[in-house]
Amino acid sequence: METNNKKGFIFRQYEAPYVSPFDKLFEIFTELITYTSGDLDEALDWLRQLDIEYKLTDENYTIDDFIEDLKKKGYIKDEVKDDGSGGMKITAKTERSIRQQALNQIFGNLNKSGSGNHKTKHAGSGDEHTGEFREYHFGDGLDRIALTESLKNAQVNNGVDSFMLTENDLIVEDSHHKAQMSTVLMIDISHSMILYGEDRITPAKKVAMALAELITTRYPKDTLDILVFGNDAWPIAIKDLPYLQVGPFHTNTVAGLQLAMDMLRRKRNTNKQIFMITDGKPSCVKERDGTYYMNSNGLDEYIVDQCYNMAAQARKLHIPITTFMIASDPYLQRFVNHFTEANQGKAFYTGLKGLGEMIFEDYETNRKKRIK
Repeated sequence: METNNKKGFIFRQYEAPYVSPFDKLFEIFTELITYTSGDLDEALDWLRQLDIEYKLTDENYTIDDFIEDLKKKGYIKDEVKDDGSGGMKITAKTERSIRQQALNQIFGNLNKSGSGNHKTKHAGSGDEHTGEFREYHFGDGLDRIALTESLKNAQVNNGVDSFMLTENDLIVEDSHHKAQMSTVLMIDISHSMILYGEDRITPAKKVAMALAELITTRYPKDTLDILVFGNDAWPIAIKDLPYLQVGPFHTNTVAGLQLAMDMLRRKRNTNKQIFMITDGKPSCVKERDGTYYMNSNGLDEYIVDQCYNMAAQARKLHIPITTFMIASDPYLQRFVNHFTEANQGKAFYTGLKGLGEMIFEDYETNRKKRIK
């Protein structure tokens, strides 16, 4: 839109920025890789079917051209399978692109900033300038002295003719400490995460990938560990997230919490937290003799009491647990309420839509707190 003194406003037709055929297909391709848990052959089959149905390509740029570009750009590479046959697989470059896309989709309005950007409410001898000034106190570093403001103060206090700078004239710029945060993200991979035809695991994976990309790029001094829990619990690497699948498992919440706390005990950061994404009730615990006690019918008192005990242990270690319950059953809400009370943590009852934004907002809130 332009202005003209005589004619007023002149509106011009908006032209969308040019997007190459490769970039258009690549966005769809990375989505399909996530949904197929990293199965490249299946993702390409789906892409060909979508091309037939929605005419994604034309004679100038075909799916085969796109696959060749994926190879040239280093997103896929040839491999020899276990049976000796040839094939292709995605590369680490693709895994990174999937995380970046998840971040853009969920936290699209974020602007990248410097490392360790964790403000606390405690002002003093920190390492991030706030733009506010105060009088110098013994122990303040000389690098904190605001020279211009101090000289102005000296002129006001002592006059220009007999200029003198004293300790009482010194002004320092206030600062905040940058708190570091250690987070463990627990993802439920029990069978209910794909039950009744609803895919709950893919949104959970996307949230995990987005959170991982956010922390590694915006807050690289923070740590993020990811674990999954079914009958048992085990850690997974960030690079393995696209390949994550649901298994024929019950829900051993206790095992997940035990592993999460073991991970956080080894962290030196003061600020620690657990995020738990689940859609079902605890239905399994592992006994000392290695056997499993399982009960999928209702809330088993033996199992949930152990969950409450784990919540209380985490509270003693000053580790808040934030539960994201992707279900709305009243009896599950009662369990989560008791669990949250035992930990003095937080709980969100949410569907799949908005899960990522909710986790980000809670992460941003928690990272500004100094846990005593």
